[in-house]
Amino acid sequence: MKTLINQEGQVQFGVLENSPSLINYLDFDLRNNMDKAINGLRKKMRFNQFQFIGLSGDDFILGVAIVNLKWVSNCFIYLYQPSTQTFKEFSWLKPFALSTHTNQEPNNGHWWFKSGHNRVDIECNNQQRHLKIDCGNDLHVDVTINESQQPLDVCCRAGYNGWVYTQKNTALPVSGHIRWQGQDVATSELLGSVDWSCGYMRRETFWHWASLSHKTESGDTIGFNLAAGVNETSYTENALWINGKQIKLDRAEFHFNRKNRMQEWQIKTSDGHIELRFEPAGERKEKINAGFIASNFTQVFGRFYGKIVDEDGRVIMINGANGFCEDHFAKW
Repeated sequence: MKTLINQEGQVQFGVLENSPSLINYLDFDLRNNMDKAINGLRKKMRFNQFQFIGLSGDDFILGVAIVNLKWVSNCFIYLYQPSTQTFKEFSWLKPFALSTHTNQEPNNGHWWFKSGHNRVDIECNNQQRHLKIDCGNDLHVDVTINESQQPLDVCCRAGYNGWVYTQKNTALPVSGHIRWQGQDVATSELLGSVDWSCGYMRRETFWHWASLSHKTESGDTIGFNLAAGVNETSYTENALWINGKQIKLDRAEFHFNRKNRMQEWQIKTSDGHIELRFEPAGERKEKINAGFIASNFTQVFGRFYGKIVDEDGRVIMINGANGFCEDHFAKW
């Protein structure tokens, strides 16, 4: 599959067998609610995109994202060590996406964000995603994520006029070097996850999300991506990976206390493959209310407990695997 938008300016919706090489969003026939074409700068500025990478192991969690909303860009990094309960966060905003570069090729190209002496680079080619973070003496990351297993590629309608494309992958091998607080992190014990998303999203959007990348005591490599509130029109972005094999999942349900997201979450899928509770250990949150742009964002990291059932009915117990959950409202 070469491009997401066809020659008629229409999107190819569904769970895609092959990843598009280019999200040619400017070729999309974008219209308003009364069928009038939207072109030029308005069309360009309405397109949003972001990329999130998670790294997790028994005693280490790292999350990093680059977000390009045209009017503003954002980059955040956080790290957590469960054994010492050490948490560190970096976050920067840039008006009009200055010092920010993103492209429209999910499996190729280079994203970067720079603020002062701090820089984040994400490069992808040949089924490898290279993450480099330089925050001076505080943090240095230079790792490669192996993406040879089949990702989940989905494109769904978003409201009356828009669409969202996302590529998700979890439980991916990691190699390289991480140095944090003067200590080296054993990257061979980590697994990675990738979320590459873009589109003409709803003016007001929300989602609940969960991601796991874990190696069990029996040697199974388990990963999943679950979401509710976004990418649910006709299709979902819910999938489970067991030892590299992808299993498509049905709708996901999230139950948590919005007044206190650090309380226990309950997460399950309607097909019975996933039934888990999530115990948060920490959170990265941010509220922005700038009139025409707003965000109420909470990403919690912690441990999953419960069961996962494979296609053959085999039950895999999850007992304290590190992962991520998220509650997010956005107006853009």
